[in-house]
Amino acid sequence: MFRGYSLRQKEVVNISTAERLGYIRDVEINENNGIVEAIIVPRRGSIFGRFFGGGDIIIPWNAIEAVGDDLVLVRLFDADFEKLS
Repeated sequence: MFRGYSLRQKEVVNISTAERLGYIRDVEINENNGIVEAIIVPRRGSIFGRFFGGGDIIIPWNAIEAVGDDLVLVRLFDADFEKLS
């Protein structure tokens, strides 16, 4: 088990494209059952999006392949980015 704070220190890499997506900024938790549903990574180059919304990549928990000491490996395809942005 790991704590939510430790996730914020991890870099997210898309193993479908070998692209570094950034570092986890937040997590989305289901209020009813306390289960983490998604991780949130700020979209690169979106300074205004960080302040006004719309600048985040929301990655569903089921897209996470592995959580390591320094990295979180996710599997996302182009169609996923269209749905999640």
